[in-house]
Amino acid sequence: MATYKQLTAQLDKLHKEMSLAREKEVAQAIADIREKIAEYGITAEELGFSSKRPAARKPALPPKYRNPKTGETWSGRGRAPGWLAGKNRDRFLIEE
Repeated sequence: MATYKQLTAQLDKLHKEMSLAREKEVAQAIADIREKIAEYGITAEELGFSSKRPAARKPALPPKYRNPKTGETWSGRGRAPGWLAGKNRDRFLIEE
């Protein structure tokens, strides 16, 4: 029966062999893939690897408030404009 030291030595040897075999097979797989890409003219986008993803933009909200003097509008979201600060917002509501 093998001793613990012998078994761990065998295990270390197998790990090294596994690592070398994997490196060799991965290199061959990469070479095969590159050959197919060149042969068929495949792009990264066709493979789904595009780094440029369209940003999902929310549609602009319709304005809820209007400054009668300048015609400037505000949707009611975000920081209130200066022309509306400290005033009754109901006066500036846009009638629909």
